[in-house]
Amino acid sequence: MNDSELAAHLADVAGRLLLEVRASGLLSLKALGKAGDQTANQFLCHALREQRPDDGLLSEEEKDNADRLSKSRVWIIDPVDGTREYGEERTDWAVHVALAIDGVPTIGAVALPGLGLILRTDQPQPLPPAASKPRMLVSRTRPAPEAVAVAEKIGADLVPMGSAGAKAMAVVRGEAEIYLHTGGQYEWDSCAPAAVAAAYGLHISRVDGSPLVYNQADVYMPDLLICRPEWAEPVLDLVRGAA
Repeated sequence: MNDSELAAHLADVAGRLLLEVRASGLLSLKALGKAGDQTANQFLCHALREQRPDDGLLSEEEKDNADRLSKSRVWIIDPVDGTREYGEERTDWAVHVALAIDGVPTIGAVALPGLGLILRTDQPQPLPPAASKPRMLVSRTRPAPEAVAVAEKIGADLVPMGSAGAKAMAVVRGEAEIYLHTGGQYEWDSCAPAAVAAAYGLHISRVDGSPLVYNQADVYMPDLLICRPEWAEPVLDLVRGAA
């Protein structure tokens, strides 16, 4: 398999494993989330180390290995993005598998197992038509004040949703126009979604307009903007003005 096929296959299998763990009926809420995280992570990490032994690896659920910093190619994974939503048997959670090359989110797959979907960088589709009134995705539990303020200024409807991957893929799928996040994230939260969004022709950046750069020593990446191209400058201008 090439890198794109591998990313999609890994995300698919991990997603099916997670559904099987949840369907067992033996675990609930926090225990289910922990078991799902560990199960998916073990599969993904073992598979990547066997299939791509020379590449670096960064996972939310693994102790970080500084060796990745010397690598040009680094796989960045989130075995369960949206553990709470997974444990609550919702559909707005995801599996992220991405390959960053020289810091750029280049190849990726985002599985939405609850919806039976996998979105991938090597199979982009045309973007659906935009809504006449913009829709902005926000956390269903803690909407970022900056996003709420921008939404008010551009007249956008707020769309609460769970995981970062689910929100980013909602823009890809035409369910919203803008995903603005300022509440704190890490590289694994956005690498695969950013790669897929870029492949579909969406704008991806930090909220100051600078590029998203991965495989850093400090993996904290607190903000991002994923949106339809026509909304990039209006949103970035408003965020800069509020800074």
